Amino acid sequence: MTETIDRIRAAKTIIVKVGTSTITHPTGKLNLMIIEKLVRVLSDLKNQGKNVILVTSGAIGVGRAKMNLNRRPDSIPEKQALAAIGQVHLMHIYSKFFAEYGQTVSQVLLTKDVLDAGEREANAINTFQTLIRYGSIPIVNENDTISIEQIQFGDNDTLSAIVAVLVKADLLILLSDIDGLYNKDPNKYPDAELIHIVKGITDEIIKACGSSHSDFGTGGMKTKIAAAQLCHEHFIPMVIANGDDPYNIYRILEGEKVGTLFIPDKEVVKV
Repeated sequence: MTETIDRIRAAKTIIVKVGTSTITHPTGKLNLMIIEKLVRVLSDLKNQGKNVILVTSGAIGVGRAKMNLNRRPDSIPEKQALAAIGQVHLMHIYSKFFAEYGQTVSQVLLTKDVLDAGEREANAINTFQTLIRYGSIPIVNENDTISIEQIQFGDNDTLSAIVAVLVKADLLILLSDIDGLYNKDPNKYPDAELIHIVKGITDEIIKACGSSHSDFGTGGMKTKIAAAQLCHEHFIPMVIANGDDPYNIYRILEGEKVGTLFIPDKEVVKV
């Protein structure tokens, strides 16, 4: 436990994933106050000399709001079209806010076929490494516009964990609309208790997963546990915390008990 906290405090490369429900209002419109606070924190971390990568959801939800649709689309062409509309607006807002803090951002759109353990994967790793060397903050999303079932991640929790593995990150933080992992679904049980520390993904942990997600998002606690499992296999600490207060990122890096910390079994050896 102490060793993991020390690793978190000294983390050099940090992946932060933010969900649709965190950066949008219930109307589907962007929550500019939350986005501005998030950008300020990440820019400050960058100024401290840390490598920061942001994995963001929201393209389809933002596109839906821009087109004033009152339902989540069912067909793939609709989802892809809304992703194309929403991604432009989402990146414009991020670029504008980050520029105000003197940061240069870059867009990285991925599909699952990049993980071919060959040329595509090597190219993705090289791109991330070069962007970090340039001092840019990569903003990552799934390439929903061309993604089909065979090559889609399906949720950005999984995508963020894969990015963490690709860049050999020191820490993954999932900012969500929930405080962390509870022993049972807090939306159904008022006496649900927050689990602050998780060591290993057991059957009991899997059973504790609820189905917390909004009408605008695609993820839930199950996808976050899947991300934690992938991080666990690669010895990367992961934290689930409430994204309503982006300053939780500071608290996590200071070693405070925020949200749920998933502790890997042993230290990763980077080569």
